[in-house]
Amino acid sequence: MIFNSFEFIFMFLPIVFVLYYVFNKINFTLSKVWLLASSLFFYSWWNPSYLPLILASLFANFFIGSYLGKVTGIARKKVLLTIGIIFNVCLLGYFKYYDFFVSNLNWALGTNFNVLHLILPLAISFYTFQQIAYLVDSYRNETKEYNFLNYALFVSFFPQLIAGPIVHHSQVMSQFDDKHNRKINYKNIGLGLFVFAVGLFKKVGIADTFAVWTNKGYSMYTDLTFVDSWMTSLAYTFQLYFDFSGYSDMAIGAGLLFNIVLPMNFNSPYKALNIQDFWRRWHITLSGFLTNYIYIPLGGNRKGRVRTYVNIMIIFLVSGFWHGAGWTFIVWGAMHGFASVLNRLWTKAGFKMQKWLAWFITFNFVNATWVFFRAPSFDVALEVLKGMSGLKGIALPAELSNYGFIQKFTNDFYQFPLHDGFMKPAIITLLGLIIAVFAKNSLELRDSLKPNWSYAIYVSVLLVYSVFQLQKVTEFLYFNF
Repeated sequence: MIFNSFEFIFMFLPIVFVLYYVFNKINFTLSKVWLLASSLFFYSWWNPSYLPLILASLFANFFIGSYLGKVTGIARKKVLLTIGIIFNVCLLGYFKYYDFFVSNLNWALGTNFNVLHLILPLAISFYTFQQIAYLVDSYRNETKEYNFLNYALFVSFFPQLIAGPIVHHSQVMSQFDDKHNRKINYKNIGLGLFVFAVGLFKKVGIADTFAVWTNKGYSMYTDLTFVDSWMTSLAYTFQLYFDFSGYSDMAIGAGLLFNIVLPMNFNSPYKALNIQDFWRRWHITLSGFLTNYIYIPLGGNRKGRVRTYVNIMIIFLVSGFWHGAGWTFIVWGAMHGFASVLNRLWTKAGFKMQKWLAWFITFNFVNATWVFFRAPSFDVALEVLKGMSGLKGIALPAELSNYGFIQKFTNDFYQFPLHDGFMKPAIITLLGLIIAVFAKNSLELRDSLKPNWSYAIYVSVLLVYSVFQLQKVTEFLYFNF
């Protein structure tokens, strides 16, 4: 079950919503039990065999976290924390990285260890990081209460369970006990439906349109020329943006229906003027986790310039590897790490550039590195990048080359292979760029929203249009990570 499915929109969400507030009038604990049971049902809808896995993870981490907050003695606490982190890392490592390490070991040493072809359990990357953060906070005595029901809801709350945002215990656990959240809040319902509708439209109205061209382009990567390669890379750049930001909007919107405020995960990242600014805006909760639980414990920027740059490279390599068990993801992370180091060197040297140029360089770097993020192998990535650089020939689409003076410079007339013609994908890509760079994001619109009939009509149109696009339900890209 996914957010952009009939089952979720017309059955699961309305039923859970109505009964949650009905149970609230009877007993608040009963309503939380209902919400937890619904969240676990939502998770097990994909594959019931992985329900015991998340339950075992919940019990083990709550047990360790509770003891970490109660025991005294640094030595004992360090042992408990180490056990907890090892448990989580091993759980994630087995399912997500076992086949990767075995395959590389067989290649490097000529061995023949069995590759298990394990299926990645849904959401394991997200709830593992979330629970590691909880253990570290318990070790630091930053957790206040140890109620399993609240803890289980904090981890498994269905709006953020599958693909984030990665929430911090201090952000949501107390909300489940707040008496003001037990009653229907019509303002939150209005805001929640608005943000959910915007996110749904981003997914089914925009991201899935770009997905067609992305998949077509990468399936014929050997035939891509200059324009084709750029259109393919840009299609994925906007597909990923509208897909993941759409999911994050829908998560925040669904949470508001239950009076739970989830943290912002996107803040118009394609408006960034440098790579550091980009990572303050893209997947904000992941960046926060990596900063607070890896970068700062490693010393952050407190141990000299060289150590700072090493720490930056470490967190970006971790980020790349977290996204996927493949060398293309590691290279993608390394490229962003090097770019972040160069950005710091540039800033410390006192250099500056005009904002439009800073944006242009940042956006194109991000666009080029997404090629490694999307490509299934280095060969495919290099073919696309060769096309983007003009090494495979520069040919103009027929719609452009038919204009007099342009025709003198090209004899190669062809139609853009990703669609019946060039203009439609070019115009939609331009519209995607305008929306991502110049428009207010959904949370900025939410904060300035004044509920009235015009907004009600606007939300209704978005929902109706999006529902009619649900004939072919597609998964969100970050479900793969």
